[in-house]
Amino acid sequence: MPAERQEDNARPRNWDAFTFVQALAAEASAGKIDIPAFPDVAVRIRRVLNDDNCDAGMVAKVVTADPALAARLLHMANSAAFNPGTARVTDLKGAIARIGFGNVRTASLAHAMEQIRRAPELEPMREPLNALWERSVRVAAMAYVAARSWTRISPDNALLAGLMHGMGRLYILTRSVGHPGLFADAAAYQQIVSQWHAPIAKLVLESWDMSPDLVEAVEKFEHVDREPGASPDLTDVLAVAYLLACFPTDPEALEAQLAATSASRRLGLSAESVQKVLQESSTELASLHAALGG
Repeated sequence: MPAERQEDNARPRNWDAFTFVQALAAEASAGKIDIPAFPDVAVRIRRVLNDDNCDAGMVAKVVTADPALAARLLHMANSAAFNPGTARVTDLKGAIARIGFGNVRTASLAHAMEQIRRAPELEPMREPLNALWERSVRVAAMAYVAARSWTRISPDNALLAGLMHGMGRLYILTRSVGHPGLFADAAAYQQIVSQWHAPIAKLVLESWDMSPDLVEAVEKFEHVDREPGASPDLTDVLAVAYLLACFPTDPEALEAQLAATSASRRLGLSAESVQKVLQESSTELASLHAALGG
């Protein structure tokens, strides 16, 4: 038997999973959590927004270099969520002033995520990347409406948290392209995602200087039985938004999931209140979805 065949037979069935986890652990311990194909413009936006002397003109100058991002900001500024009246803005500085720096960051990250899923080198991951992107946009829109409707938490911060909720999964998907055998064992892959997506997301978001409450929300929103303080927090909003996005056409399943989630109780939700808000916010949800590029 050839030496190569003997070596292959000696490897465990989940060898790809083993080597992938080794690579993830090494990157995490070294703090080198870099997402492949991440656009430079998003990095430049982050840097300028971190400048205490930043103004709308400085941000507009960076955005102008990317016409697609500029168009996204204008679309967001004129969407139903941010423009309840009829006055439209047609210039970048006006759009930035209307939506605020926080939503400029959100729009730049939405733009970055859309570019990642279209990167040629990630073609083998196109289908799961598209599915994750669509869910991220739905969760973001739901988080915005949930925060505004049931809490005093900033809807803008909730929008960003929703968009970022799958960042760990995104990182794992982009890294999976170098391990083509990983998807052959669906159970092994799902175990990796379950174990690693939250800590990886935490590392990514901390490296991007996201607020501690947002980092905690993305890390812990799936802990359905968490019992923090009595007041609702961003983690609660994200947990509820995730369920609303996952069960858009199955009210009975949604009701059962919400009933089993402590976040729902802290927000004081009922099946009737949820359906009422979803119906009243349908136009706003659609506009947010479109503004983010979904």
